[in-house]
Formats: sequence, structure tokens, C-alpha cells
Amino acid sequence: MHLEPFELHRPTSVEETLRLAERWAGQFDYLAGGTDLLPNYKMHINLKPHLIALDAVPDLVGHSLERVGAMERLGELERDSRFLGAYPSVADALREVATPLVRASGTVGGNLLVETRCFFFNQSYFWRASLGFCLKADGDRCHVVPQKERCYATFSGDLAPALLVLGAQVEVAGPGGRRRIPLGDLYDVQGDGIRRLTIRPGELLVSVHIPPSGRGLRGRYKKLRMRPSYDFPELGVAVAGSWDDRRVESLSLAVGGAEPHPRTFDELTRPLVGETLSDDRIRALADAVTRAVRPVHNTFLLPDYRRRMVGVFVRRAIVEAREAIAA
Repeated sequence: MHLEPFELHRPTSVEETLRLAERWAGQFDYLAGGTDLLPNYKMHINLKPHLIALDAVPDLVGHSLERVGAMERLGELERDSRFLGAYPSVADALREVATPLVRASGTVGGNLLVETRCFFFNQSYFWRASLGFCLKADGDRCHVVPQKERCYATFSGDLAPALLVLGAQVEVAGPGGRRRIPLGDLYDVQGDGIRRLTIRPGELLVSVHIPPSGRGLRGRYKKLRMRPSYDFPELGVAVAGSWDDRRVESLSLAVGGAEPHPRTFDELTRPLVGETLSDDRIRALADAVTRAVRPVHNTFLLPDYRRRMVGVFVRRAIVEAREAIAA
């Protein structure tokens, strides 16, 4: 595998970045940590002639308890004990991302926007050519659910579920200025594995903002993957909440790795506020989430197994969060 030639641009401000994005519209990718993009380029997947590197843009780096720059390295957050203590679900997710070496390069924004994955897509050029390519790269049909309209590649980030349950927002910059939106609105729930984001081409993810209400919530993130030391999630479940003894004061739940976008389940957790969360009630919630998700056969683990593990991970995450409060 090798990289084809491309022109590298290295802006030093958000404004310069957006000008470059406008100039090379449709012909560039943003380069953050490069831990997913560059391996895909080596496999000749959706190559662009221009890369806009973001490592020299000051507005995109740094973090506090309230704000995390999109270019902040995962390893930097992992070393901040105060940040990890404030957000247990994020702490779990950070430790589950790939390896220490990858986390030293990988970024928060890159993980939130990481490419969706499918074992018909994330392969070498020669493997994909022998099959006839796919809808997401070079071809005109999906091999997971054979048809030519919808891509079933799966969301493959770890941080999004862990931040969704905290009520996080993201700041996006574009030609019309900057705006802040709920993190969940970053993902197009009506889209698919290709049309997966609501931000427009050329817009830039600047930072993540975590509200004060997220601080001190007890949370967990549970991840299913083939190789525990490295792989992308086959499933990720995040929980955050607060309890008075065992009576629920707040509870949020999010699932990633099962569908083309991460999902929250406020419609299932909101009615639990004020209840004493018994084991039977937790099991009923887990069963409801299991029925709601629809994984397909686009990863190495079978969809029926992944669906069953949704319920298992929901139960484990909530029980661990609940017991951490009671301890």
C-alpha cells in the first residue's frame, strides 16, 4: 500500500481554512490526526488531490472542563485526571479508542467525524475491484443490502455516545459564521453511511462544549469489538445519570456502532425519572433498546449477536453506574 501524490495545505486560522475549503470545494479532505484517513488513502479509498491539515490552527486545540478543541489529541485528554474524573463515560470511551499510539495522534473531532465502516468498504483496492466495488467507494451498489440507493456502513466512533449522554454541543464554522448545535444534530438520522452528517461540505468542526449539568454525572461506556486491544467498535453503549439513593434523578443512554449514526433513547429513559431503578426495570429498558436497534451484516460479528449484546451492555452500564452512586 502507498499514498498517491496530493497537495498539502497548512492554514493557521479558521478563516484561512474556510477559504481553502471554498477554493478546493469537492477536491479536498480535512486532515486531523490522520489515523483513519491516511490508511484509507493507502488503500485508494475516495482519494482527493488536496489535504487541508488542521494542526496549525490555534482555535482548534486546547481543552477545559467546558470546552474541548476539535484538534485536541485523545492522549492529551487521557492524561488529564480532572477531566476524566468529571466525565466517567468519556473517560471509559477514551481508554477504549484503539491503542496508546493511535490516541497520541487521533483527535476528538476526528473521532466524532470518523468515516463509517463496512467490511465491503474498508479493504484494499484489489479486494474491492475483485468484488465490483461498492456504493460508498467507486461502485454503484451496496453489497450488504443489495440495492443502489442506500449505504449501510456503520458509525465507528467511540466518543460520540459518551458525549451525547452529557448533552454536549459542537461549534461549527462556515462561510456564514459560527454556530453551535447539539452533538446529536451533527448526524443526519435520515441519511445513510455516505450522507451521514448535517454540516455542509467545507464547514469545519471547531470544538465540543459540555454543559455544567454533565459534570459529576456517573456514567459508563461499554464497547464490543473483535480485538480488545485495537479494533473499532462493533457496538458502543454509553450511560450517564444521577441518583438519589436508587431513585433516578436523570438518565441518558446512547448507542453507537450498530447503525450509520449514533442514537440516543430519551423517549425510553425520560419516563424513568423519579422511579427506583430495580433490576427488572433495567432489564425492561435493555429489552426495549434491543428491539429498537437494527444492525446489519456489515461487520465481522453477526447482526443478531450484536443486537443481543446491546441489551447485555445496556444492563451492565446502568448497573455499574447505579452501584457507583450507591457505593
